[in-house]
Order: sequence, then structure tokens, then C-alpha cells
Amino acid sequence: MASETKLAAGLQYWIKCKELQVKLNSKISLALVAGMLGSWTACGAPVTSPGYSYVKSLGGIDEYRLDSNGLDVLLVENHSAPVTTFMVTYRVGSRNEVIGTTGSTHLLEHMMFKGSTNFNDAKGNSVKQYLESVGGAYNANTWLDRTTYFAEVGNEFLEGYMAVEADRMRNLLLREDDRRPEMTVVRNEFEIGENDPVRALDKEIFASAYEAHPYHHSTIGWRSDIEKVPIEKLRAFYDTFYWPDNSTVSVIGDFKPETALALVKKYYGSYSRAPNAIPVVYTEEPAQTGPRRVEVRRAGQLGVVGISYKSPAASDANMPALQVLGSILASGKTSRFYRALTDKNLTTEVSADPGFFHDPSLFQIYAYLAPGVGHEQVEKVLREELARVVKDGVTDAEVSTAVQKISADLAYSRDGTLAVAGTLVEWIAAGDWTLYSTYPESIRKVTAADVNRVAAKYLTETQSTTGWFVPVVTP
Repeated sequence: MASETKLAAGLQYWIKCKELQVKLNSKISLALVAGMLGSWTACGAPVTSPGYSYVKSLGGIDEYRLDSNGLDVLLVENHSAPVTTFMVTYRVGSRNEVIGTTGSTHLLEHMMFKGSTNFNDAKGNSVKQYLESVGGAYNANTWLDRTTYFAEVGNEFLEGYMAVEADRMRNLLLREDDRRPEMTVVRNEFEIGENDPVRALDKEIFASAYEAHPYHHSTIGWRSDIEKVPIEKLRAFYDTFYWPDNSTVSVIGDFKPETALALVKKYYGSYSRAPNAIPVVYTEEPAQTGPRRVEVRRAGQLGVVGISYKSPAASDANMPALQVLGSILASGKTSRFYRALTDKNLTTEVSADPGFFHDPSLFQIYAYLAPGVGHEQVEKVLREELARVVKDGVTDAEVSTAVQKISADLAYSRDGTLAVAGTLVEWIAAGDWTLYSTYPESIRKVTAADVNRVAAKYLTETQSTTGWFVPVVTP
């Protein structure tokens, strides 16, 4: 039975590789393939490693699961340089917070650098001390759907970093004496955001657009929650979400699969699954019944107009067409908003972002007003251009230009182990890492009819939230 299972897994892997090769050989230039795939390892047979179940492979990425605790492991080989990026992604973000604990995911991310039982400043081997001693490039970040810790190191230091990272999964010290000073650091980040016109406006737009879903509150959290959350609440949050079966480990770069899997098992295999089921976010945002408006008046120099529309989850089949629509509207000097606004000195810049999250999000348009230009005028032009797209549609030439731009951006975003990690993590957070491999092809398949369909579906006034940032010039 074991040999039959391995044979079936190998056959599945070979089929997936052949499917990828067919896609790559069809209507894709060699330059684009080289740019997107670089020296990433070609498909081969999946390895057999004791204690693991092979799950699937696609686009040079192999997925395994640690049998003892459900830890997901992704292996992405690239032998062009002797470096490896190791990344741990916890499937917890601000969408998992409730009133009273907003900002806890982000504050906990900061606390993760304050030491664990076996690796801390007092012993001289904390994660910061270790990575700085070996010249590692490291960081962590929190977003709506996930929290991620990662470092790029010379491959001889992979085991050392993995040992430190694994220890803080379950052995974090979480001391009140660390929370108090770290809270002031996070509060300072909060205040920086409050003084940024776009970030302040963005927070108000999300808070108005979402009434029920936890995307309502920003990742940084509300000031009072940041200041007052007890250390016991942070401990409970940590003990709820920081478990192997709620995380994905990614090893990207120059390594041997057998060695990487053995190391992951060595340092993570002693942990159990979460003792209780990981809480599921089941709240769905009710249908919006009419347009909403917000206005932010604060110190500043130039105004901003933002218009946001409800958009689907990142994994939705309409996302590629929406991204092409965003490019047609706002990417480069040939875009519609540039010609209608920036080229006429009404704005300094206009952006259009379809959103990219686990749950339905917002297609966001931001116009940054030129000096002396009124909000009403810019909003009027934005709405006229949006109505024109819905009514008359886009051209094949516009779609072709947008697809080429996005394809180039995707290729550059995958250049190097850190870049791959930074892109792959968003698909992990969205709920399906395989879309990392299939998304470029989905972009290339977008047609003008697809863009026209999604424009008509999503750019509707009843599903919009409009915001103005009105600067108050202080003497």
C-alpha cells in the first residue's frame, strides 16, 4: 500500500509538471519565462521523508504536511546563490480580532522579538542577535489575514535560524515588563498613521464600508486597545493561534529537500496540534444598500479623494480581470485617469487597487489633488471616467498593454528568495498557495469582455464608499 501511495503521488507530480510545461510552451515568450522562473528548480519526483505526507506540487513548489501536528511545509528550490529564505506564516491577522483586542496581532508580532525560553537577550542568542551575527536579512509583518516571520541567510545558517524561530512558536516569554515599552513603539506607529492623509482616510473608508466583518478595523488597532490590552489577553491570543496546524513553513532557495524536511521535523515535530479548534471567522458582511461617504479633516497640505467599491476575495475567478481593470484605469501615462486628471494638472497621481485578501474586500481608487484643485472637480471627473468604462467598455489594445505591465511586475516580484517569499505569503494568506503558480497564466487569459463584465458588476454606486481628506492648514 505504501509503495502504491508513493507511486500515485509521483504520477500526480509528473502530471502537474507536464501541465506546467505545456502552459509555459504555449504563447509565452522565452524572455518572459526566464524573467518569471529564473533558475527555479525544474520539476522532479517528490521526496519521501519519514513523518511527512506529500500533498501536492505545482510550478516548482512542493507541499508536505508533518503528520504529527499538521504543520504545512512548502519547498521552493533555487540553486542560483547559496542563500535560503525561511518563512513562517501564521493564519491569523486583524480579521481574527474583536473589540478590546484590536491591534493584538500586531503587538504580538512585536513581542515575538522579546525572547523565548531558549533564545533571548540574556543568553545572547535572541533572534535579533543571532541573525545580526550571521548577516541575515530579517523582518516580520502583520496584515488583515496573516502574520509572517522570515529571514534570508546563508544556507549554512538555516538550521540555526530555524531553531530560534521554532522555539518562539510555543515558548515565547510574553512578559508585562516587555509589553509596556513595546506598546509605546506600536502607539508611535499608530500616530504616524494618523498623521498620514491617505492612511487616515483609508482607515475611515474601511470602517464605513464594513459594518459587521472585522475588516472594519485596521491592523494597527484602536489607540485605547493598543494602550490597555492586558498581557493575559495577548497570552490567550498567542495560545489560541500560534500552533503548527495554523501555520505554514516555507523554505525558499538553495537547499536539499530531504535536509530541509528533516530540519523542520527536528525543530517543529515536538509540538502538538492546537489543543482546541482554531476559531473560524464566519461573519459575513451584509449587502450594502446604498452609497456611503466619510470626510477626514486634519492638518495637511493637499487633499485626497478616495472611492472604494466592494470587491471579491483574492482567490475569486474575477480577480485577474479586476487587476487588469485597475491597470487600465491608473497604471502609467497611457491610463485613463492619468489622461483625464494628472495630465491636466488636476492630480499629482491616481491609483486603483482591486484589493487582495482572504475575504471580499475593496477596489480602491485614490486621487491625490494638485495644489489649488477642489475635491468636487476631481470626484466628478473620476465618476465620469468610471461611468464611461461601465457604459462603453475597454479596448483590446488597453487590455493587451495592461496584461504586459502586470506580467512584467509579476516577474520582477519573483526575483530572489525574499521576493518569492513576499509574494507567496499573500497567496498562503488568501487560502490557496497554488494560485501563486497559476495567477500569471490567469492574467494572460484576461479579455476585454472579462474586464467589461467585472466593471459592470463591481463599479456600482450602491456598493461604493467615498471619502475626502480635507487638509486643515495650520498657521
